Amino acid sequence: MTTTTAQHRSDVCIVGNGAIAKTAALGFAQSGYRVTLLVPPARPAPEKPTSSAAEKPWDVRVYALNHTAHDLLASLKVWGALDLARVQAVDAMDIKGDGEQGGNLGFDAFGAHVGTLAWIVEDSNLNGALDAALKFAANVQLVTGCACELTCSEQGAAVRLEDGTRIACELVVGADGRESWVRGQCDIGVDYRMYHQRAIVANFSCDKPHHGVAHQWFTCADGIIALLPLPGNRVSLVWSAPETLADTLMDESLGEMAIRLAAYADDKLGTLRPLQPEDVKAVPLALVRPHALVAPRVALVGDAAHAVHPLAGHGMNLGFGDIVDLLAVLREREDRRGIADERVLARYARKRKEDVLLMQLATDGLERLFGANLEPVRIVRNFGLNLLDKLPLIKRRLMAHAMGK
Repeated sequence: MTTTTAQHRSDVCIVGNGAIAKTAALGFAQSGYRVTLLVPPARPAPEKPTSSAAEKPWDVRVYALNHTAHDLLASLKVWGALDLARVQAVDAMDIKGDGEQGGNLGFDAFGAHVGTLAWIVEDSNLNGALDAALKFAANVQLVTGCACELTCSEQGAAVRLEDGTRIACELVVGADGRESWVRGQCDIGVDYRMYHQRAIVANFSCDKPHHGVAHQWFTCADGIIALLPLPGNRVSLVWSAPETLADTLMDESLGEMAIRLAAYADDKLGTLRPLQPEDVKAVPLALVRPHALVAPRVALVGDAAHAVHPLAGHGMNLGFGDIVDLLAVLREREDRRGIADERVLARYARKRKEDVLLMQLATDGLERLFGANLEPVRIVRNFGLNLLDKLPLIKRRLMAHAMGK
């Protein structure tokens, strides 16, 4: 009896199963490339807590998507496929420092000369729209399996799966997250810094309307607290809490967490009440800086290429920026150069260097600055927030960069 193993051939093999991997697959397909999207076998989905409301429960994992992400998703016909009734525009940001005399910094869409600063989108909403778009992408093939070997040569690249399936391609795109298998196969070194914090995420209703304002409090003892607006009188919490506090928060009920949040949010949002009392998650936070974004016939995107602190809410946006710049570099390459040409991939790495480095320095620097529990440092950082708030030109530059403009 003879057995045969499956063989797949495409221009690009994208490894990953998140929103960045799916968006990359659609982007390459729209650009005319044959794409294989390699995803791991599905894990059993955890039981979702029941909701007393008639509507679908609100996803605790949300993203603040900037204009780069919006424009890319719109060009791929994904934005229009979202459930827009569950998308919330962010019209302003209110940032406060620590202490009774904490500094204040505000951003708003009017000052930035745009209609909105960002959009809050649930993970399930985004991935649902991407999955729907992939079903209609004629030149994308979906392969499910566990990769075990990546080989690259002058003739091309190949990914071999545990069941013997072989995917041959010109270019491999690693979009497989912070612990990237693709990156590991390329022996790309990584600088790794644990923040000893966890991002606690949950959703609440609020008594007062949020008016599309995202609130953020930089504290020393309690970490960094953000309440992002959701449609209606609802907010999404992202609390970057020190590990000891995170353990306590996860042991408490969301009702007890709401009482803790009252010290910060009561005057802005009124009483907070859990939307789904059992739905809370905690994600360990780390800074991941690979030593390279590319290797022979390989390009990294998303968290495989960089993972940053979520205090600015731009980790996902960096990934969308990767896709935009990678596709632009391939589109602009000389006819004699293939899509995995060493010089072409080097251009992609150079194109992303400034944007990624600025976000890494900004998020890591702010985390270090507001993590220092020294009174002189507290005074200086609060003074800096107040000063920046009074410098409209610099504020507009910061807003433009954050929005991807």
